[in-house]
Amino acid sequence: MAQVGIIAKIDYQKAKDALNSADIRSKHASQAAGLESEDVSLALKTKVNELERQRLVRDNAQRRVDELTVRAPVNGFIGTLSVANRSVVQANTALMTLVDLSQLEIELEVPETYVADMGLGMRAEIETGAIKATGKLSALSPEVVKNQVLARVRFDGAQPAGLRQNQRVAARLLIDEKPNVLMLARGSFVEAEAGRFAYVVRDGVAMRTPIKLGATSVTAVEIVDGLKLGDKVVVAGTENFANAARVSLN
Repeated sequence: MAQVGIIAKIDYQKAKDALNSADIRSKHASQAAGLESEDVSLALKTKVNELERQRLVRDNAQRRVDELTVRAPVNGFIGTLSVANRSVVQANTALMTLVDLSQLEIELEVPETYVADMGLGMRAEIETGAIKATGKLSALSPEVVKNQVLARVRFDGAQPAGLRQNQRVAARLLIDEKPNVLMLARGSFVEAEAGRFAYVVRDGVAMRTPIKLGATSVTAVEIVDGLKLGDKVVVAGTENFANAARVSLN
């Protein structure tokens, strides 16, 4: 004989409502857990972004601190200071002059009359005190200032030790080199009568002798014809001889 359970309908409905309510609370709990997990992930990402931002701020501050250390592009010595120590300066303000003594060049003022005979690569002799060196013409200014042309000479080989920036030196450009020539010191006889005559001294008498000049420089002239090695020549004061053929010397 089978037994059939009998329950009141109202109790059944109450149990069913309780089950539905439990399902709804379970779904809400699951959704709330999901939302809380997303909120935690979002908060974590925000904190990570804040951490990265703080790292960037730190790196930027370190970069600005590093920029306070002045580093020169070349090795050299401080020439002049443009600002006082511990002064506040604007960006891109010149702080000092740096001198690279290993890259010095000679600056020459050459009379414009000699420029036509000059060319890059021309040899030069530099002298100052006990320092003697050679160089080559490296640059020539295209403009003339007060009848002078600015030229630059670069040292040929190793630069001599002991030189300073803006130091005055003596330099001579070798426009032309002629070995084994008869040469006289340049004097007034070169300008007199266009250098066609010179007074040669023989036995105390200066004799007017025709000559022919070759190459000339500031200090010397080449004698092509009219004189021989060992002749004594009056190089100064010939303007007082009045073009006489013979002048007795006391």
